Amino acid sequence: MSKNSYSRRKFLGTLSCAALGGTTMLNTVLNLKAVGGLASPSYKMLSSPQNDYKALVCLLLSGGNDSFNMVVPREENAHKIYKKTRSNQALKKEDLLAISPKSGGQYGFHPSMPEAQKLFNDGNLAVVANVGTLVEPVSSLEDAINGLVKVPLGLFSHSDQIQQWQTSVPNERNSIGWGGKLADLLKSSNTNQDLSMGISLSGNNVFQSGNNSTQFTINPYSGSSGIRGYGGTENLDEIRTTAVKSLLEMQYQDIFKQTYADVVNSSQANHELFSTAVNAVKLNTIFSPNQISQSMAMIAKTIGARNTLGMSRQVFFVDFPGWDHHDELLNNQAAMLEIVSKAMSEFYAALGELGLTKEVTTFTISDFARTLNSNGNGTDHAWGGNALVMGGDVKGGTFYGDYPSLDLGDNQDIGGGVLIPKISTDEYFAELALWFGVSRSDLGLVFPNIANFYQTNTNTAPLGFLL
Repeated sequence: MSKNSYSRRKFLGTLSCAALGGTTMLNTVLNLKAVGGLASPSYKMLSSPQNDYKALVCLLLSGGNDSFNMVVPREENAHKIYKKTRSNQALKKEDLLAISPKSGGQYGFHPSMPEAQKLFNDGNLAVVANVGTLVEPVSSLEDAINGLVKVPLGLFSHSDQIQQWQTSVPNERNSIGWGGKLADLLKSSNTNQDLSMGISLSGNNVFQSGNNSTQFTINPYSGSSGIRGYGGTENLDEIRTTAVKSLLEMQYQDIFKQTYADVVNSSQANHELFSTAVNAVKLNTIFSPNQISQSMAMIAKTIGARNTLGMSRQVFFVDFPGWDHHDELLNNQAAMLEIVSKAMSEFYAALGELGLTKEVTTFTISDFARTLNSNGNGTDHAWGGNALVMGGDVKGGTFYGDYPSLDLGDNQDIGGGVLIPKISTDEYFAELALWFGVSRSDLGLVFPNIANFYQTNTNTAPLGFLL
């Protein structure tokens, strides 16, 4: 056994041990976010010009998407290496949906993603290649083994990695997400200060939880949910409405009781405002009946109601679970990538109908990529992978970052087909934050490790995929 092979195994073993160590309105009230926010340090508030709307839409592929089967090399030699490495998990070259990125090379999307292929070829979709959680750049396996660089906590742990993609702080475990930090910074850009900037279609999440901000959770099919039966016309509903109004209008001496009543009252008022505004938005775009497409449809309607709701900045979150394909990778991923491709395309069409393609940027995240080599019937937890970014302001039709060699034993392979990422989540997300309106001087508030990858005092973009 070579020294390099031993080092790879030792490093993987160490990380595996470390990994092992390591929605409703009532829930919002009970965690006392409203009370805790009063004592939290506040960020300075920034104002946006009137009619300056922007939204970020985060699509989490939770479980770990095998993104080296989502985007595959088509050049003869590169595909031969890919086929040898991936063995029974490899896709046939003739089945790939051809793309020729402006950055060079010949690649293909998974056969289930014709909509993504069109978005890419039309210049509205880009690929961020080999991106992952990093504390600082890792140039080689040896540097990591010898402790010359820091690596993320719990590299192969779902709980750690899914949290770190939402916080972009891989050197500690915390519950403050970078989407929530954006809301903390830019809250005053919205004229409606009662409705949260962060709107989740998938319940409570780390991504949208800030120091002073929390998410407003809605249902993909029915939108906002208020107090059951409140305002209804049935006899029981009328009795319930009278009773609830009496409780909410009462003044309480106990600060917790009063806070509870105030938050519930405010939540009900926001529900009524939200529901009325969103239900007034009519779209001709046809969305697929699955939950992800319906989530994107609800986001489109919410964006369509932005003026009525008094919103200039919004951050949306959708979780698409089930990507942990240790078994039956080829069949399961094919079905799920089809859903992603169609949902993104439908959403972009709806934004076109609203005249807002340039004002909205949609991006994917996932716990990690999968091992390049097969475990027999699927793939296992890995590190660096590929992500998608879509929008009218996206400089699409190209790759950002270098698509890595898929040759096992390459210097980026730390063993078992686990690739060291070359682009950090900080760089990926900082590009989105700058576009959203965060100043360069404030990037460090959102991404504490950004200086390890990007000089914030320059005029160049972190990656350059947005106008």
